[in-house]
Amino acid sequence: MTNEMRVAMYYANDDVRLEKMSVPEIGPGEVLMKVEASGICGSDVMEWYRRDKVPLVLGHEVAGTIVEVGQNIKKYNVGDRIVAAHHVPCNTCEYCHHGHHTACSSLQGGTNFHPGGFAEFVRLPDINVDRGVFKIPDEVSFEEATFAEPLACVIRGQNKLDIAPGKSVIIIGAGISGLLHVSLARARGASTVIAADISEYRLDQALRLGADEAVISDENLVSDLIEANGGEKAQCVVACTGAMPAVKAALEVVDKGGTVLFFAPTGQGETFPFSINDIFWKKEVTLTTTYAASPMDHIAALDLIRIGAVPVADMITHRFGLADAQEGFNLVAKGDDSVKVIIMPHE
Repeated sequence: MTNEMRVAMYYANDDVRLEKMSVPEIGPGEVLMKVEASGICGSDVMEWYRRDKVPLVLGHEVAGTIVEVGQNIKKYNVGDRIVAAHHVPCNTCEYCHHGHHTACSSLQGGTNFHPGGFAEFVRLPDINVDRGVFKIPDEVSFEEATFAEPLACVIRGQNKLDIAPGKSVIIIGAGISGLLHVSLARARGASTVIAADISEYRLDQALRLGADEAVISDENLVSDLIEANGGEKAQCVVACTGAMPAVKAALEVVDKGGTVLFFAPTGQGETFPFSINDIFWKKEVTLTTTYAASPMDHIAALDLIRIGAVPVADMITHRFGLADAQEGFNLVAKGDDSVKVIIMPHE
């Protein structure tokens, strides 16, 4: 192995450059992973979130092979197929002790791997190795394994929804997160799964992946969603977009005693006023959010992928090498002609 590697360096959504940098050196308790596949996440194209940090190597949905292990590593060996969580909790703070692992300061800003998944190799720090590395089951490909992180986030969200047989689910926003919600809600036995989006392409994908109905997002969104649900509001509503019309619709289509999960962030600085009396009082509606995923969520995600409960391979629409990463970013930023884009650093 040479001391130099290729990376896709992010400057802006329309400025992703193939560059070279040194292969990371590892220390005690760390491992070096050869990145076999890395998914482009919707958050990777949130320019307002990235602009003060560029240039940087993005990519956190990674799967690969261990090529070097540091001192004191007993759990993993060279040649192991793994996925790695880029953020991990401390497991010792008050938030972790109360089950809020993704509110942990360590997870929210204290951990990351270097330099990022859109590189030929990444260094996994000791804390990530200790509680954020998971072996890939033999039945699961590297490409499928890249879904462990996004599916883990969806699992964490749906655990707050209490989806069960007999309950209806409305999912507003059918990007990759919305489609994972569709597929998981179907696997969990929801009686009806309805997807809404502005894109006919994504709605077609939602139907293919298990939605009972697909509703175009326009000025009639609320009435169309209720009609698609047999004239009733839904017990479980997921907002997978932070667009204000979607936020408003989510609040209007949830039934009494139901739950709204706000899964996606809004645009920078956006707020949304609403009337507690009109929407919630006497209705016992719950509003909730989730962020990221815990180690246990990653384990559950890999198991669901292993048994085929969530058919993630069917969501992959494009694959690119590092040299063509810009084309992949263009597709994800546009959001209408792709579902999941995978970067294959060694192709």
